[in-house]
Amino acid sequence: MDITYYGHSCFLVSLGDYKVLFDPYISDNELASRIDINTIECDFIILSHGHEDHVKDVEAIGKRTGATIIANFEVATWFEKKGIEKTFGMNPGGKAIFEFGTLKMVTAVHSSSMPDGSYGGVAAGYVIESGEKIFYYSGDTALHKDMSLIADQFHVDFAFMCIGDTYTMDVADAMVAASYVNTKKIIGMHFNTWPSVEIDPVEAKIIARQAEKELILMEIGETIKIK
Repeated sequence: MDITYYGHSCFLVSLGDYKVLFDPYISDNELASRIDINTIECDFIILSHGHEDHVKDVEAIGKRTGATIIANFEVATWFEKKGIEKTFGMNPGGKAIFEFGTLKMVTAVHSSSMPDGSYGGVAAGYVIESGEKIFYYSGDTALHKDMSLIADQFHVDFAFMCIGDTYTMDVADAMVAASYVNTKKIIGMHFNTWPSVEIDPVEAKIIARQAEKELILMEIGETIKIK
């Protein structure tokens, strides 16, 4: 499984023959200025909620690639009105089968509104079961005990987790969240984009080691392979 990081909370994950893009916010992210969104190919775009720092480039990438947008019902409907032809609306607790595997939408504790200020439904995370791995994408969220329900249903190989604090969990809370979902490997996201979410990477790694977890902090544009 190849994973490419495009900054903030945006990752491109290769699942078999399909490419899945999460929360594309690239063109307005100064740290990702060398990334050309016109070079990104994907089959699906998965969105955790409606905030602009998670949906900024959905319309441009979605229309060019013809990707299917997967999101909560309100976000999916909003993009339909923007001319996106293929959308799939869900709500927390629901699951669906796609070409890349099975996806379940799970609870996140966070607000959601669209870039124009309209209602963005509820924020969510996802558990994806592919032929290769099972992983959890937290989206933007606070630490909450319902995360432990994920471990009751799934054997999570690794998780993407927000760690930047202020708007979401910090590193320490993310380590507790990793224990709740019963995984030891965490890929950090939603950090260093602005001063309010800056972290000290050395300190973050120390916190992870003390919690007996592996925290991966990817560089923007970097691709790693999860075996």
